[in-house]
Amino acid sequence: MSVISYPIPAYQNVPIEPQWYEPSQFFISAITRGWMTTVTTTVNHNYVVGQQVRLVIPPTFGIRQLNEQIAYVYSIPSPTQVVITINSNSYDPFVSSPATTQPQIMAIGDINSGATNMKPSTEQTYIPGSFINISPALAL
Repeated sequence: MSVISYPIPAYQNVPIEPQWYEPSQFFISAITRGWMTTVTTTVNHNYVVGQQVRLVIPPTFGIRQLNEQIAYVYSIPSPTQVVITINSNSYDPFVSSPATTQPQIMAIGDINSGATNMKPSTEQTYIPGSFINISPALAL
């Protein structure tokens, strides 16, 4: 039995572009400490409750205890705010900085639709934090 391998058309092998995936990474403009930590982003985010996220906080922005921390989205009080499951009461305060490297919050997950079972489409279970491809190439 022979294996036939054809060239992959360019429209089926498009480069990975970060803006084509939801949820994305966002820059942080403020962090409010508390039993649950509230993170304010510079633009509207696309996170959902139950999603896993990671924080990257450069040293010049204070609150270094949150750097590289992983948490779950607990609630979404506004389009630019997300409450995460980290108790930051005893952490240093967040400080604005003119540094070129900005603090970020980013989703953790894989690069597929996240379905974890073979149930009918109305009952599928999804991985919190999985990415959804919103590429314009899918419309082709």
